[in-house]
Amino acid sequence: MQNICVFGSSSEKIDKAYLDAATHLGSSLAKRGCTVVFGAGKYGVMGAVARGVIAENGALVGVSPEFFLNTGVLLMNYGELITMPTMRERKAVMEDKADAFIICPGGIGTYEEFFEVITLKQLGRHQKPIIIYNLNGYYDPMISMMETGVEQSFMSDAVHRLYSIAATEQQVFEQLDNYVAFGYNKYD
Repeated sequence: MQNICVFGSSSEKIDKAYLDAATHLGSSLAKRGCTVVFGAGKYGVMGAVARGVIAENGALVGVSPEFFLNTGVLLMNYGELITMPTMRERKAVMEDKADAFIICPGGIGTYEEFFEVITLKQLGRHQKPIIIYNLNGYYDPMISMMETGVEQSFMSDAVHRLYSIAATEQQVFEQLDNYVAFGYNKYD
């Protein structure tokens, strides 16, 4: 898998452990020869992943809505920067360019990105791996919420096949390396 889309926080206020892990992930992706597709931000997990890629002279593709161009929040002058008129179009470019998705700890934007790619996979629009990097159990409440949805029949238990959970970077790469695409029909 060549192009790995990494979703994650843009906050600098988070625990340094998340930023350090993101930097290491970016470095590891670059060492593997992967191109990292990301939201083009220079802050938070997004920025940390990018700094890890840059430290290894790796390839970055940042995708941003145009309204961020003059705000000072984008990583400029490294790699490819693609701008789109809207957030919706931005996500479509990121999804199309990616061979896989790693969901790092993040906030509302990251949740929304995760739920979009999992919905698209559920609807048969792609069969790409979606890996939740559940560092320090950050996503345990979200995973629990999804379990509640299954328990109350809002979704089938098969939805858990659409993504995997990794507690460590090593597990992220094991899951990427061992991923096997599969058919999924939400209506079965």
